[in-house]
Order: sequence, then structure tokens, then C-alpha cells
Amino acid sequence: MDKTTNDLGTSPDEVQFRFREDEVADHAAVTVDACRDQTNATAVRIEPGDDARELLPILGRLALVEVNFPSFADGRGYSAARILREAGYTGELRAVGDILIDQLSHMRRCGFDAFAPDKPLDEDDAARAFAVWENVYQHAADDRTTIPELRHGQT
Repeated sequence: MDKTTNDLGTSPDEVQFRFREDEVADHAAVTVDACRDQTNATAVRIEPGDDARELLPILGRLALVEVNFPSFADGRGYSAARILREAGYTGELRAVGDILIDQLSHMRRCGFDAFAPDKPLDEDDAARAFAVWENVYQHAADDRTTIPELRHGQT
């Protein structure tokens, strides 16, 4: 069972939920364009309309990627998260902005491991949301064992 279903992690000031053991990146995130042009930038913020694939050549130096959700209805950030995780990004992937309780489990499956909602979320509701799907059918960025694998004894 995924440890994230048991606790909500630890958080720095603006991050409400964080599921990582490493040190929190405390430096400001720059735009995608600025990050590509700066050799010392280690944190970037993806806005809707930015192409996450532009970061692929520099993933190794990034400690933090923030993905902005200016509206809960804008789902482009989910795609950005999957692109980065599937390309091998292992740093902190933080969802920021207009995040709702019912999006949390889906965001975790896409690879987000930190959350900084505009408005604090109820922690009991969030714990239930992170644990809502005990079993899953498809592989995703969270590397959970799928139902077919469980049925056939594969782990």
C-alpha cells in the first residue's frame, strides 16, 4: 500500500501537502523560457500553455517544478506532470493554484508529490481523497500495482 494513503506528509509554509523525504526547495521558480536560458536555475514554474517538453534537456538540474492551475477546470497541468515523470524527472513536482479536494488523487497518480492550493484544504477531506482509490487498473506515474497484476500475482 502506498504510504501516502496513511499520512499527508510534511509541508513548508505555502505547501500544504508534501510526499517527499528530501529537503524542500526554497528558491524562487522562474518561467520556462527563463529556465532554459539560465544555467543556474533549479526551479521552474509551468503556466498553462507552456510546453513541458521544453524542459526535457535540463531535467537533471531541476530540483522543483511548479505547475500552475489558475482554474480547477484547466487540466493541462496533468499532462505536464505525466510528460515530466515519464521522461524520468525525479525532483519535486508541485501543483499550485486552484486545487480542489476531488483532484488530489488524480494529481498524485500523474506524479505530483507536493500541493500548494490557493486556499487551504480540509486535512481530513484531503486524507480521504488521497486514499480514495485503493486499487487501480492502469499504470501511472505513482507506480502502483494494478488490479490485473494483483489478480495474477505480479508485483
